[in-house]
Amino acid sequence: MAKGVGKGMINEEDEQIRIKTLLFFFIPLGISASLVTTSHVIINSTLGRAENAEFLIASYAIAMSIFVFTEKTAVLLRQSCSALVKDKISFSQMYAVTMYVILFLFIFSALIAFTPIGTWLIGTTFGIDQEMAFQVKHTYQVLLFVTIFSALRCLYQGIIISNRRTKWITIGMGVRLTLMYLLSLYFISFGTITGRTGAIIFLAGMFIECCVSVWEGRHVVRSLPEEYEKHHIRKKKQIFTFYSPLVLSSLFTVLIGPSINVFLGKTSMIELSIASYAVALSITQLVSSFFSYTHQIVLNFFNIDAKKVVKFSFVMGLFPSILLTIFTYTIIGPWFLEHAMGLNDRLIEATLQALRVFVIFTLVFPYLDFCNGLLMLKSQTRFMVFSQMTNLAVTLIVLFISVSYFSYWNGAIGALAQSVGVFSELCVIIGFFMYNKMFKINKKQLKKKKVLLDE
Repeated sequence: MAKGVGKGMINEEDEQIRIKTLLFFFIPLGISASLVTTSHVIINSTLGRAENAEFLIASYAIAMSIFVFTEKTAVLLRQSCSALVKDKISFSQMYAVTMYVILFLFIFSALIAFTPIGTWLIGTTFGIDQEMAFQVKHTYQVLLFVTIFSALRCLYQGIIISNRRTKWITIGMGVRLTLMYLLSLYFISFGTITGRTGAIIFLAGMFIECCVSVWEGRHVVRSLPEEYEKHHIRKKKQIFTFYSPLVLSSLFTVLIGPSINVFLGKTSMIELSIASYAVALSITQLVSSFFSYTHQIVLNFFNIDAKKVVKFSFVMGLFPSILLTIFTYTIIGPWFLEHAMGLNDRLIEATLQALRVFVIFTLVFPYLDFCNGLLMLKSQTRFMVFSQMTNLAVTLIVLFISVSYFSYWNGAIGALAQSVGVFSELCVIIGFFMYNKMFKINKKQLKKKKVLLDE
């Protein structure tokens, strides 16, 4: 049996980390993440050209909020694979766990998409009329299959990232974006735009990206050693111990999207509120997504050169808020919303209001992602349950107060709630690290005192 370090493994002890190394690892991931959000902008732009644009964007946004609830479980396979897979044995266990996850997601999603349970859940939870509820369920029936392909691509993307072949993540996203854009032009040209149109474009893009990830990922797996001596992952149980807290904590995070849409459904202008929030969120994600892989920098490089990783992450984390501020407070924002996305004047104004609030989110998010990376690195994923529970609780409180007293804020209500929630999550994690540091210092001091007393 071959042991040791294979072609795909990284010998961390011998490597000298430079800024160039971090950039070559980070930039392809950042580009691919930006392309992900660009794909959502393409979909919203397509729907925005329909006659009943606000209705379709709102319907698609609600369907996507349900989709995100299930897809988040699939996306976490990427982080888990990146952190836990170092050889063929650990990959085989990770692959088995992925199949279990896909089966569960398919059954759960099918209940919502194809049974009366879904009809009741959508209508009751979001408080929307029968026409919109039908459109939402009709759209989600397509998004169900997106989840399956997303889970499979995340498995192989995890192993691609951990072996620093991140350019293939960008290539996959580039192919995905090209196909989605061509489909968008087709639907716009022939005028057959419904709520399901966005889901079909999304499904086609996810399928092609999945194919690229599986193709390259299988090459990486073949290069791994059969058994890496320093690695301890040998059973599915070990993977579930790491993965389960991530899933549990993510349940609180994914509830944020549907919760915001539920509360926005209680404002005086429901369609405008949900649509403006959806468009603002897609643009905010477009700006901040480039910097959403900070946790991977931590997972792959922090143990090699912590100081350089901290400096790099701090500087990179400032860019999203700077970019969004320029976008919202100059003529760039209104021009883009009108000419690139084809929105009407009322929707443009409401979207800009939400985007100005989202500047807070872009300032906080990169540093939250860095801290979450540290929690994963130290196998403290259980604490993320508490931090993300705090995020959800604070978001709900802000939503309740805002809708009760400032319902005329429209989509800005969702932006404010989400921004304050993320800030509270960051504060909780920083508090956790400060407590641990103080605890270790006190423990060392007590140990020294005990040694002196013994002498």
